[in-house]
Amino acid sequence: MRKKPDWRSPNYAEVLKDLDRAGFAWEFLRRNPAYRKDYDGISEDVDEGDPRADAACERWGLSFRM
Repeated sequence: MRKKPDWRSPNYAEVLKDLDRAGFAWEFLRRNPAYRKDYDGISEDVDEGDPRADAACERWGLSFRM
């Protein structure tokens, strides 16, 4: 199994340069502590229309599959 590259590595820039906009946005977002906190709060047992999920979607400009 291939190990995921460490984003703190100086060589990781090579991976980032080949990403499309969505991929780059995801790489940026997934490192954001505020986003991670929001996502952790809604990632389990959330139903469609849950106010927590709606608030997170609004805050980050995203939509999530429930």
